[in-house]
Amino acid sequence: MIKSEVYILSGFLGSGKTTLLKRILEEEHKLGRKVAVMMNELGEVSIDSNVVDEDVALKELLGGCICCSIQDKLEAQLQGLLIDEKPDVIYIETTGAAHPVEVLDAILSPLFADALHIKGIVTTVDGLRWLNRKSMSPQLQQLILEQIRHADFIIVNKMSELSESEQAKITFEIQALNSKARCLLTNYSQVSLDQLKALSVFYPDKTNTHLSQKNLNLSTFVYRFQGPVSHAGFEEFLKSLPDTIYRIKGYLKFDSNSYPFLFQFSYGMPLYMKEQMNLPLNLVFIGENIDWGQMNTALEQLENEFENQHMDE
Repeated sequence: MIKSEVYILSGFLGSGKTTLLKRILEEEHKLGRKVAVMMNELGEVSIDSNVVDEDVALKELLGGCICCSIQDKLEAQLQGLLIDEKPDVIYIETTGAAHPVEVLDAILSPLFADALHIKGIVTTVDGLRWLNRKSMSPQLQQLILEQIRHADFIIVNKMSELSESEQAKITFEIQALNSKARCLLTNYSQVSLDQLKALSVFYPDKTNTHLSQKNLNLSTFVYRFQGPVSHAGFEEFLKSLPDTIYRIKGYLKFDSNSYPFLFQFSYGMPLYMKEQMNLPLNLVFIGENIDWGQMNTALEQLENEFENQHMDE
């Protein structure tokens, strides 16, 4: 299956996300690739949608943030894009209030996770605002820190308004927060598409677990179950997970003859909901610095134990 590339454009309000998107779309047009854009606004009216040309498939997500109130709407629109447009690449411009982990969680539906190739989280930063961030509320300061910490590529704008010593200070502070992401100091989001296309996110599945992790803190993993597992065994598996597993969601079976459960796991809290139809038994994980090969082995062992137990009965 040919997967659609996905880039998440993150960053606080006014930091240069829309300017970045406009530059990217101009370069993609020259390449002739089929592009789709999802644009998220907290308000009921889109302000920036005019930067997207008519030949680019656009889905607007208004009246809430991807990461909280409109996840269901995002999932439906993303699925529609994949079926109707079959784009080579999807750019998702988030609201300035979006937490990158929550956004990644929202787009990785187990229903179509295997149709997407997550290329990375690109975070834009306003250099002046970064230097003056102490004047902001503690909540906003923390949000900006999180947007930087989970980025795969960081673009710091407004360098022409800063001295060399201020630029050096910004570089040092941001690289101390996230040493694995590339940090580019620029003006007006001047970054080439080739630099972004070089991003490579660790995104294995159970048929390909030998990929190497490259320049990434946050990574994802999709496990595709071939059959049911023991509920008790799965609970033991959850207890063994490291604290840096932030999200799990998907479908799994505990009985060969019944419908699957929708399973969600958030910061240590599991939730099971019984479904009334058969769905793909995919489980999506989001975590930081995780040995996904070891995770894959543990889940395969769970499946094998269930199968062996029922063959003996």
